[in-house]
Amino acid sequence: MSETHEGMDVGYVAKLACIDLTDEETTLFQGQLDQVLHYVEQLNELDVSNVEPTAHAIPVYNVLRKDEVGTSLNHDDVIANFPSATDGHVRVPKIIDQ
Repeated sequence: MSETHEGMDVGYVAKLACIDLTDEETTLFQGQLDQVLHYVEQLNELDVSNVEPTAHAIPVYNVLRKDEVGTSLNHDDVIANFPSATDGHVRVPKIIDQ
């Protein structure tokens, strides 16, 4: 495992993400990761002691509409459109492997 900034290695990250990389991709992505980490190191040098912590750069207000009861689809019609249903519930195929 090649050591880079703070020991961050693209091969290790790819393994954690279950991604197979070619040698060329590993070399390319390692260079890009090193550039990003170098930039972050530069940001850490900034004096932000007088900057108030914020979650957003500009004020954010609730922009959601009011939650009001409206017309709904007929339950039996919805269930009738699914290829598989049991006891009034739709059945979907399992998609998560363990």
